[in-house]
Amino acid sequence: MYAIIRTGGKQSKVRQGDVIQVELLKTADEEVSFTPLMVVQEDGTAITDRGALGTATVTAKVLGEAKGPKIDIFKYKNKTGYRRRMGHRQRYTELEVTGIDVGGKSAKAAKAPAAKAPAAKAAAEQAKAPAKSSAKTPPAEIPAEIPAEIPADSASEEE
Repeated sequence: MYAIIRTGGKQSKVRQGDVIQVELLKTADEEVSFTPLMVVQEDGTAITDRGALGTATVTAKVLGEAKGPKIDIFKYKNKTGYRRRMGHRQRYTELEVTGIDVGGKSAKAAKAPAAKAPAAKAAAEQAKAPAKSSAKTPPAEIPAEIPAEIPADSASEEE
């Protein structure tokens, strides 16, 4: 089972036991939880329904903070003596995913109401529609107003 979570403006695909780095979280808690955008079960069924995902959670344990690689920034303009040198190191929070909880509902239970709704609508529409005869209707005839050939007079006017 895996889930897609969103944090720090980015999305990550996580499984239980994964260690991921996300942008710095300002929290003193030992555990953080996220609401997943999508959960894929072991049998391959995906849960994307907002109602089902509203109760789903992905919990993770905070391992600590880390810094990314140093990025050197050098600005230079020719023949003016303009030089600027800067650097940047992004700070990250390391998380270990401890669990993915779908809220006690199985993937089949979450999918079943959505699958039954279109079938119920189709049955209701068929009941409202009048009964059709099984005989085929002939195709519509071509209107007689369309000329078979272009008259000679209109061909000379187009030139």
